[in-house]
Amino acid sequence: MVDASLTTDEREQGAMFAPKFDAAGLLTAVVVDAESLAVLVVAHMNREALDLTLASGKVHFWSRSRQALWLKGETSGNFLTVQKVLVDCDQDALVIRARPAGPTCHTGAPSCFYREVVSGESGPVLVRVMT
Repeated sequence: MVDASLTTDEREQGAMFAPKFDAAGLLTAVVVDAESLAVLVVAHMNREALDLTLASGKVHFWSRSRQALWLKGETSGNFLTVQKVLVDCDQDALVIRARPAGPTCHTGAPSCFYREVVSGESGPVLVRVMT
């Protein structure tokens, strides 16, 4: 992984992986199930989390609330094993296709996206869509 100043054309069309971290040193990572393509979790990575993910094949994040590196599954055993990493056009976001070893969400749900926002009589309400 090379950190370089690239032209727009080089960044968008070239072969050099040069992730563009935001002012806080983070980029967004969307993890989807490698088989179903269901969205499992959206989190952030700093350079160290990205490097560890690419080197180990296990998804690591940077926890903004704890201000600490986080290996998904470290306590639960529900690791996310990387199958493929995709980068967006300007290299500031990733989609990671992974195989989950169990529920991804800390609530025990298979995905962190287990509720749908629907219209209710008094406004939007949440309805559980998976268990």
